[in-house]
Amino acid sequence: MYTPVPHQYRKVRLDPSDLIVLGLFIFLIYGSVITAERWHAELQPSVSISLSTGSLALYSVYSLFRAVIAYILSLAFTLVFGYLAGKFKAAEQAILPMLDIGQSIPVLGFLPGLVLGLMALFPHNNLGLELACILMIFTGQVWNMTFSFYSSIKSVPKHFHELSDNIQLSFMQRLLYVELPYSSSGLAWNSLMSMAGGWFFLTVCEAFTLGDKEFRLPGLGSYMAIAIEKGETGAMIQGVIAMIILIVGMDFMIWRPIIAWTRRFRLDEQQDDPQEIPFFQLLLKDSKILRLIQSLTQALWHADAVKKRKSLEEQDSSKISLRRLQRNWHLQVSHFLKHHKYAQSFISKLTYAVLGFMGVWISAKVYNFLHPLNISDYLLIAKSSLITFIRVIFTLVISTLWTVPFGLWVGLSQKRTQIFQPFIQVAASFPAPMLYPIALAILGFFSIGIGMGSAILMLLGVQWYVLFNVLAGTTMISRELQDTFRIAGLSKRDTWLNLYLPSIFPSLVTGWVTAAGGAWNASIVAEYILYRGNLLKASGLGALISDATAHGNYALLAGSLLAMVIVVVGFNRMVWHKLYQLVERRFKFER
Repeated sequence: MYTPVPHQYRKVRLDPSDLIVLGLFIFLIYGSVITAERWHAELQPSVSISLSTGSLALYSVYSLFRAVIAYILSLAFTLVFGYLAGKFKAAEQAILPMLDIGQSIPVLGFLPGLVLGLMALFPHNNLGLELACILMIFTGQVWNMTFSFYSSIKSVPKHFHELSDNIQLSFMQRLLYVELPYSSSGLAWNSLMSMAGGWFFLTVCEAFTLGDKEFRLPGLGSYMAIAIEKGETGAMIQGVIAMIILIVGMDFMIWRPIIAWTRRFRLDEQQDDPQEIPFFQLLLKDSKILRLIQSLTQALWHADAVKKRKSLEEQDSSKISLRRLQRNWHLQVSHFLKHHKYAQSFISKLTYAVLGFMGVWISAKVYNFLHPLNISDYLLIAKSSLITFIRVIFTLVISTLWTVPFGLWVGLSQKRTQIFQPFIQVAASFPAPMLYPIALAILGFFSIGIGMGSAILMLLGVQWYVLFNVLAGTTMISRELQDTFRIAGLSKRDTWLNLYLPSIFPSLVTGWVTAAGGAWNASIVAEYILYRGNLLKASGLGALISDATAHGNYALLAGSLLAMVIVVVGFNRMVWHKLYQLVERRFKFER
């Protein structure tokens, strides 16, 4: 006779999906513990980097956690400042110049202040140095995400706003159910590009020289920097393999599920194509551990909802009215700021007053830095700025010429997207500086000097900003309009000129803006390279900044950074800002 085994004594069988979940939890705990230990350990400004395989695995974990923390900060910054700039005119007038200046200052421009300031704040442990590294990675990630979110908020179709007003959505409901879904595709692709931007500057952020002091943090970037400096081919290959494992792993577990999820927010009335379910999501669907966590979360959420409902029912009508009033205060404030011209005028004047005060204070500090420079230094800065500007324009033109047709060809077909997406993500996420040794060898074979070669090296990283935004833009092309153009018998040329290019133009502008900022930042790496013990230096503003940083010439560094800010902000105001206005006027998707 069969006797049932009591529930508490039954064996729990773990599926392979459960083992994967447990492995991920263990990895997260292990990475968090060793990262915390590293942060609170005694200060070591320059760690001796071992090129062994075991050390490489540990360094990879350090770099991964730094990049992820920087991305979380970037996402928070994007949602706050991108939203404010997109919704309020006064905030837009203050935030956009700050974004222009922020993206125009290369990573090395933030380096001295962050490192010296945070080390002075945390003089006895590694926390200050680690925070400085994370914030430098943050400066390589945040700008394209913020510009993408801002552009999406500005281009939300008018009928979406009208519908939100008609059903009286609150500020939070409008954000969660209208604006975030509409901007999710561009934000997802630019998030992936931001991670790529973080990996791009990993070697600069983890290993750098500041005056007569050398700083080196244990990480994949410093490992590659030492391997390239010593010309250790085996170590460079190991570093490349470790980076590929990290990129493919994040693509497999994070980015592919997120990008597949954003496809549900297309603007089509019908979506006949079957939705791709990422393999990792299929792999974990039978996990008992995840189902248990989901059940516990739902139970806690339900219990909390019941408790709140009972509490609400016990209150009298006056308290309920007060609660409703408090819940909708943000909607009233938003409406007031939007329609009350005196409030807008006051906020604008206050903003300009604060910015003016900051401008005077910063100008005084900059003057003190620039005082030692002479006429020849200013002429050198001007010449270097012009040379790098030409390289930046070259990279934008070449990037646009191949990414627009290729991105549209891939993005308009779900089958092609599924085939090419993994390769594009891996190629874009792979830090271009790690490919510089191979690229330099190829350039040397064809007798191409570092002057022209530096523009090609810049292109290796910059082109992906444009491609990713083109791919994001193709998701906004209406399937209905495509069918209409096909039924009308219009030629491919007419379809491209009147549907495809206008549809992707808002995303393309964001791609140009972020690619230009990325190109200026990339110049500090591409124009100044230490390869096999030799310094390869091209004429340009990036090389001037790198050289001034390495030799602790803070006057020349300040002058070079100021020149880069003036050129980038001026070009943004004269060109990119006009294109954003054109997007808002003519390229909104309206029914």
